[in-house]
Amino acid sequence: MAQKEGATEQGCVKTEDNVGGKAMAGGLAAGGGVVVEVREKKGLLRAAIPTMPFPLAVICLFLNTFIPGLGTFISAFTVLCGARSDLISERGVCCVFWLNVAAAFIQILTAVIMVGWIMSIFWGMDMVILAISDGCRDQGIPQDV
Repeated sequence: MAQKEGATEQGCVKTEDNVGGKAMAGGLAAGGGVVVEVREKKGLLRAAIPTMPFPLAVICLFLNTFIPGLGTFISAFTVLCGARSDLISERGVCCVFWLNVAAAFIQILTAVIMVGWIMSIFWGMDMVILAISDGCRDQGIPQDV
């Protein structure tokens, strides 16, 4: 993936120095204010979403868009194949697998009233976002997502 100085690609930001990049948490911003880091608190099911390679995450998003729950069900098996998740260290691989299967089952059951279909699409989008942010982290590039 080719990067240009200061350019963004797939949500990653690469700068040659810290000027113009993100300020560190608690550091001073250009206007004299203080930058505070915000972290999202994830629920149990949201934390169980596996971080997959980007092409596989896009396939799961596509499947979730047209057949609600199918991409989520397939992503559950990636946990057994070594995909990372925020919850594996706390709950273990088997529990994270079953949580993803439960999420897929919920999406399938509630797709009839459109709730599951919408949930399924957002689940797929979260998979893609996690894949992008993981790709940035592997390259050592600060995240802009």
